[in-house]
Amino acid sequence: MRSRTRQQHVEFHRTGTGLMLRDMILGGQDGLVNVLGIILGVAVATTDVRIVIIAGLVATFAESVSMAAVAYTSTKAEHDFYRREYEREIEEIEQIPEAERREIHDIYYQKGFRGKMLDGIVKKITSNKKIWADTMMSEELHLHNNEQETPLRSAAVVGFAAFVGSLIPLMAFFFIASPVDAMITSFVISIVALFVAGYAKGRLTVGSPGRSGIEMVLIALTAAFAGYVIGWLLSGMV
Repeated sequence: MRSRTRQQHVEFHRTGTGLMLRDMILGGQDGLVNVLGIILGVAVATTDVRIVIIAGLVATFAESVSMAAVAYTSTKAEHDFYRREYEREIEEIEQIPEAERREIHDIYYQKGFRGKMLDGIVKKITSNKKIWADTMMSEELHLHNNEQETPLRSAAVVGFAAFVGSLIPLMAFFFIASPVDAMITSFVISIVALFVAGYAKGRLTVGSPGRSGIEMVLIALTAAFAGYVIGWLLSGMV
């Protein structure tokens, strides 16, 4: 059972599913929590459901575009940083090969390799410039090139997830006329959705599914409480 779980975990990351799951959770959680806090704050400040819906839709589209833009720029920055460091390693391999070869030796010496085995590893790695540079990137700088995660793909996944997540707390206001009843329904649906998402994340990654679900719920409760309090404090201005 443990070997099967380990194999599934490796395949999960090799296929890029882990990166997509991260982006989906990032966008969905951020969209849901932010819009939940906003609409609860607006709903407690006004009795007009239409105003809540307008505020929620504005926040939904703004949040989705913003999250997609952030995902694009951050992913692109990561790729640019990796390429810059990779080019620097290639230059050092060409200009100071003995020092770079010594670093490979020291890295695998610290891993416990000795004698002919260590010499063989160093010789094998340093015989290929690409393997040499890749090893320095991962072992010395602890940087990894996520080729499957492109800026456009990350932006699309995060933006779409934020859009869907933002609609979850808002949907109740389309079908329930009473602001109070809509707030309660929206809150309950959002909490359930976040717990399910957190539980699923815990099942697919390392950690307790139940604890992961509770963590997401606590984040939502914080946002909901903040939005409600601010709306209540400002309700006299409407």
